[in-house]
Amino acid sequence: SLEAVKAFSLAKSISTGQSKSFFVRKKKILEKS
Repeated sequence: SLEAVKAFSLAKSISTGQSKSFFVRKKKILEKS
């Protein structure tokens, strides 16, 4: 159904956004040390 596709794409964008921000945070920590 369309709702399932919407929910899936939303969850996917949220998870990729979280991993991206986590990667950026890790990079910043590495640059500090």
